[in-house]
Amino acid sequence: MFSVGDKIVYPMHGAGTIDAIEEKDILGEKQSYYIIKMPGEVKVMVPTNKAEQIGVRNVIGKEEAIKVFEILEENETEMSANWNKRYRDNMDKMKSGSIYEVADVVRNLSFKQKEKGLSTGEKKMLSNAKQILVSELVLAEHASENEVEDLIANKINLSFKEYKVQDDLDTGLDLNTNIVNKFIPFEATGTSED
Repeated sequence: MFSVGDKIVYPMHGAGTIDAIEEKDILGEKQSYYIIKMPGEVKVMVPTNKAEQIGVRNVIGKEEAIKVFEILEENETEMSANWNKRYRDNMDKMKSGSIYEVADVVRNLSFKQKEKGLSTGEKKMLSNAKQILVSELVLAEHASENEVEDLIANKINLSFKEYKVQDDLDTGLDLNTNIVNKFIPFEATGTSED
């Protein structure tokens, strides 16, 4: 059970603060609702008796926030090459309500956007995932939205440079090197042994 003033996360919507707990009569049924104030002056009603089932949870603390930033600094996790499967997998991660899974989606799609660009659907997903991530980190870090957005962008840019740009340099072939020498290094002397 949450109380007024608690900072909570509503999966797929982001983090907000419980503004009130009110009893409402909807379709002839009286029920108690958390009235959650979300970013952008949006208010969401969640039935108190279904909050846990829906996945509503407390906002992470400082230590968990550090772990989120560490996830953003890691290399991307493997994603399906099939657009539909990749989209479904990422949607499942976002629906989980885990900020770590959301951070994984943000990093992976950000890398993909930098490499090849994203489809319209994945651009929208990235935007939603960032909004969810930012809304919780703003409350966890007691920081402004701009500060958190900048921090996320910086972490992703650094990890992209470290993992992707370096990978491209490492796997790029020199014009004087053939593919066999790249994987099976040996000295070509021009003579053969009989």
